[in-house]
Amino acid sequence: MLGIREPDVYGSETLSDIENWLNEQPESNGHIIFWFQSNHEGDLIDRIHEAMGNSDGIIINPGAFTHYSYALRDAISSVNIPTVEVHLTDIESREDFRKLSVITDVCIKRVAGFGKKSYLIG
Repeated sequence: MLGIREPDVYGSETLSDIENWLNEQPESNGHIIFWFQSNHEGDLIDRIHEAMGNSDGIIINPGAFTHYSYALRDAISSVNIPTVEVHLTDIESREDFRKLSVITDVCIKRVAGFGKKSYLIG
């Protein structure tokens, strides 16, 4: 729904637009980037588990799962892969319920509020 849902908040670019942009950035050279998107918590957990032994790092935008998914948190913690939590918007400056992240503590860094550049900074 990225690019459609609340474009005044999240922008009008789709995830595919962001993927293409990031893959073209000089900072991405030398890195193999695997993209995965799902609205299903279990699919995200399975993909995180599959990354174990196959990835040097994870950049994750957990979306609404940020605020309540202890299962996603446990998956990140269990694989022992450096993980960066990213958000297009600054969740600290939004509604109160969006300020809580149960994910941050198991990540090496959180980058939020820079739009698509959050992925590049991460």
